Amino acid sequence: MRRSAGRRRALLLALAADALGEPPARVHPVVWMGHYLGGAREGWRATSPGAQRWEGGLTWALGAGLAAGGGRLARALPGGWPVQGVLLKPLLARRALFGAVGEVHAALSAGDLPEARRLLAWHLVSRDTGELNAAEVAGACIESLAENLSDSVVAPLLWFRVGGLPLAALYRYANTADAMWGYRTPALEDAGKVAARADDALNLAPARLTALCAVGAACLAGLGGPGAWRTWRRDRRKTGSPNAGHPMSAFAGALGVRLDKRGVYVLNAGGRAAEAADIPRALRLARLTLGLAVLSLLVGRRRD
Repeated sequence: MRRSAGRRRALLLALAADALGEPPARVHPVVWMGHYLGGAREGWRATSPGAQRWEGGLTWALGAGLAAGGGRLARALPGGWPVQGVLLKPLLARRALFGAVGEVHAALSAGDLPEARRLLAWHLVSRDTGELNAAEVAGACIESLAENLSDSVVAPLLWFRVGGLPLAALYRYANTADAMWGYRTPALEDAGKVAARADDALNLAPARLTALCAVGAACLAGLGGPGAWRTWRRDRRKTGSPNAGHPMSAFAGALGVRLDKRGVYVLNAGGRAAEAADIPRALRLARLTLGLAVLSLLVGRRRD
């Protein structure tokens, strides 16, 4: 029980500390993870699909061991839950996510579509944004907010609650590896397969928790809880990812907007086109969703 109570306090402290922004890059654990992943990719030499899977899988596993091991060492540091909370904070990205979404909204509201496209590509999405219209930029911003709320905030909190810093660090490493290696390109289709599958597995629970909390938040905010529930149940499997469609479809239904990625998927097809004014509504929904998710993690019981 003492460990469980300490994790609850550390979780809340990490969320509070996130308001201060990110630590310097030289001491940021996620930056270290990125350096390892980038360097490991440069060292790949395999050419056949099978050898590439082995090479990518082994280098992923080595990094996973380093991340979890670092988490175990950090957990052993003196100072109790305050130190654990401070060390958990860099594994979250709430302020960075909400700030990036706010920047896109500001540019879109000012009528500066090229700048909104640039900010969207710089902060939030990996796809080409050069041809997106204003509705597509707003929609992509909302999609990214919903997906990254799960991936970058709810998920590390959930895994910290379950397994402390080792599991939270392992999750953050897996998510970063998927962001860098998990693409279906000739160079990464096989080498990044383990990274992509591991991230899928670790996000199964957080994505569904986020979607469920989004439905609850929509009800509390009067944004359309029944619509969020119906859209989530109907459209959650329409994306290529087994997880991203859950929070994105719940947000689409709650906001009453259509989220359309050209030629890939359409969520809430009967909704209206997204617009700049929907982004602050999405941010409000995200904050309420996070609040409910945190509450569920605080009151949830586990055996320590």
